[in-house]
Amino acid sequence: MPAGRISPTASIKQKLGDVLAEIMHTDRVSADSNFFDDLGADSLLMAQFCARIRKRADLPAVSMKDVYRHPTIRSLATALAEPASAPAESPVAASPEVTAPASRVEYIVCGTLQFLIYLGYSFLVAIVLEEGYDWVSAAPGVADIYLRSVLFGAPTFLGLCILPIVAKWVLVGRWKPRQIRIWSLTYVRFWTVRMLVRASPMILFVGSPLYVLYLRALGAHIGRGVAILSRDVPVCADLLTVGDGTVIRKDSYFTCYRAHAGLIQTGPVTLGKNAYVGESTVIDIGTAMGDGTQLGHSSSLHSGQSVPDGERWHGSPARRTTANYQTIEQQAGAGALRKAVSAILQLLGLLLVVLPVLIGGAAFLLLAIPRVATLLGAGALDLVDWKFYVYALAASFVIFFGLVLVGFLVVTTVPRLLGLAITPDKVYSLYGFHAALHRAITLMTNLRFFTYLFGDSSYIVNYLNWLGGKVSRAEQTGSNFGLEVKHETPFMTTVGAGTMVADGLSIINADYSNTSFRVSRARIGAHVFLGNNVAFPARNRLGDNTLVASKAMVPIDGPVRENVGLLGSPSFEIPRTVHRDSKFDHLRSGDELRRRLSVKNRHNLRSMGMYLLVRWVYFFGAVVLFLAADELYGRWGAWVNVPADVLLLSSVLYFVLIERAITGFRTLQPRYCSIYDPYFWWHERFWKVPAMGYLLRVFDGTPFKSMIWRLLGTRVGKRLFDDGCALPERSLVTIGDDVTLNVHSKIQCHSQEDGAFKSDRIMIGSGCTLGVGAFVMYGATLGDGAELEPDSYLMKGEDVPPHARWGGNPATDFRAENERAA
Repeated sequence: MPAGRISPTASIKQKLGDVLAEIMHTDRVSADSNFFDDLGADSLLMAQFCARIRKRADLPAVSMKDVYRHPTIRSLATALAEPASAPAESPVAASPEVTAPASRVEYIVCGTLQFLIYLGYSFLVAIVLEEGYDWVSAAPGVADIYLRSVLFGAPTFLGLCILPIVAKWVLVGRWKPRQIRIWSLTYVRFWTVRMLVRASPMILFVGSPLYVLYLRALGAHIGRGVAILSRDVPVCADLLTVGDGTVIRKDSYFTCYRAHAGLIQTGPVTLGKNAYVGESTVIDIGTAMGDGTQLGHSSSLHSGQSVPDGERWHGSPARRTTANYQTIEQQAGAGALRKAVSAILQLLGLLLVVLPVLIGGAAFLLLAIPRVATLLGAGALDLVDWKFYVYALAASFVIFFGLVLVGFLVVTTVPRLLGLAITPDKVYSLYGFHAALHRAITLMTNLRFFTYLFGDSSYIVNYLNWLGGKVSRAEQTGSNFGLEVKHETPFMTTVGAGTMVADGLSIINADYSNTSFRVSRARIGAHVFLGNNVAFPARNRLGDNTLVASKAMVPIDGPVRENVGLLGSPSFEIPRTVHRDSKFDHLRSGDELRRRLSVKNRHNLRSMGMYLLVRWVYFFGAVVLFLAADELYGRWGAWVNVPADVLLLSSVLYFVLIERAITGFRTLQPRYCSIYDPYFWWHERFWKVPAMGYLLRVFDGTPFKSMIWRLLGTRVGKRLFDDGCALPERSLVTIGDDVTLNVHSKIQCHSQEDGAFKSDRIMIGSGCTLGVGAFVMYGATLGDGAELEPDSYLMKGEDVPPHARWGGNPATDFRAENERAA
């Protein structure tokens, strides 16, 4: 190199140092100082560093993954100066589509038609339920109540199962790859079929051959011996092809459609013979897996990706790996006869046991309200007599809290008895007695009512141990687990001392083939922090004192990771802690911890009481509304069910009012504090008491979803399409016009790393698209027209430029990477 000239690496190093020094408000930084250990930077500050570099034309783009892999100015400059090579299996870039936004008239007409369709469906169901209730409740004895419950429940159940199939073939026919303008009349047909398919009670048979038959009736091409454990129904079933012997684990999304920039795009998903799809996966349209292939947990296939025969892939987007996710072999003897007998017994159990108990029990409880009120002196049912409501309130109190107590006793005792028949690490048939016990254990021990009640408090540890887990009580933090935690079986879960877990943990302590299953112990070490939406397998390589970031993949091969952090899918090592969070260390031990923990426990107890109170009042209102409809039914006939159908709307408005009351009718503000700060306890109450996410799913894909977000404080632009996005802190989110949010996406304005709580705003520009399962963290901004690919994880503080296409975990600029590779 001629004298006086600066090498490309030296030039990049100098410019990177200048940018970092400016962000850290210092004169200069050493080229060999570690960003995190020496300079005290954190991921939020380094995200700002990356965003500042991306705006400079004289520097190559830098991602957070680059920063973590090369944590000094010198190593980062060297890496950026070297030519990059694109991986052979990188996803094909999607061609941009220009779609004219729907007009205001189309938007209103679509919403009106959706309302009328839902009203008609609810009206029909209400008539059937009303007639059935009158007939069952008029039975003279217990035996007659049971018989009438069977005769009413069986045809009603079968009718609700058949209706989506008939509607699909009548309204759509056979699904084909195409594009549908959102809010158009064609979209109304799509939405109607989607609503009915997802509402089908056949979801109760997930994992059974009956569920496979249901998908075939919807048009899916599914081979023999397929086990589908995911509750997410493929809406465009004609485009799904699954080969013989394939296994699809739970929490997998393969809907055969996606929403993108104002369009519903349908496309094929092809899974070969003996393929294996892990948990918490997203399979986009236009993807394929060959025979004998594997897709690991916490992974995704993006449009255009295809896994060759016999290969194993993982990550987001997926790439080749040597890790083996399928460790249980097929069991001999699981033939067609065994499956048929298992399916018939499941169906008979539902029709002859479960439904009669639910129908007869509901009739008994609804009749008990006026009877108990009469015994207490309220007299006959009189809707204009205020005394009836007082006595009905007392009766509903007894019934509601009686059900809570009985439910708690059942889930903490019955599964323990059933679990005695299942031996750990022993392989059982997927279609037999032990499989039925395993399904019952999973169902009873994963009731969200109780995890929401005890979560975000010290008492969740006791509850998980009552269920049968082994969760250490040695170091109580007061926030050991969030509101959402689930498992295959509680008896195979061990958690070490001082561990903290955010919402969305799924403990994978059962392995499956298409014919067999096995339960194994999953151990979470001591002083571990697990972020949001983490799938934790029993065969993991995670030791003590580790941090797993949100949506990160827990490794199942390689050395045991200890005293490090893990980020991404596939995961890579990052610092376990940052200096910024050490300011709260004095609150995590000693007398100060004991004092604050005691106060936090009392605050959490009051929050738990409010959680129960809100649901009791809701139960009372629902029962009174039903009794009023039943009383007026004899006078006005079936038309009384029209006002009864407003129960859903009343429910939403009720919980919206509760949430706004919890916040004092004010918007949330960005905060940074310890989990032992009273503000955080109040924020936990804000999460716990309303907890209305399940109600909002009914409004997915309709204009009414954006209306509800506005009522909850979200700044929402025109014509938002929300197919099932979660917004934990609604009033910290701003969404522009014509934004598209896909199912299972999440916009989360907070994080809770160890003992520190942080929250900030998120800005989603006009025309943006969040793919299926995309996750946006606090402090992030998406410019107008930006796209976030399926299953992507946009880190806190990231700034996505307008019209950019980002993807991956952690998300990076796909177009910039392709340019660097070229």
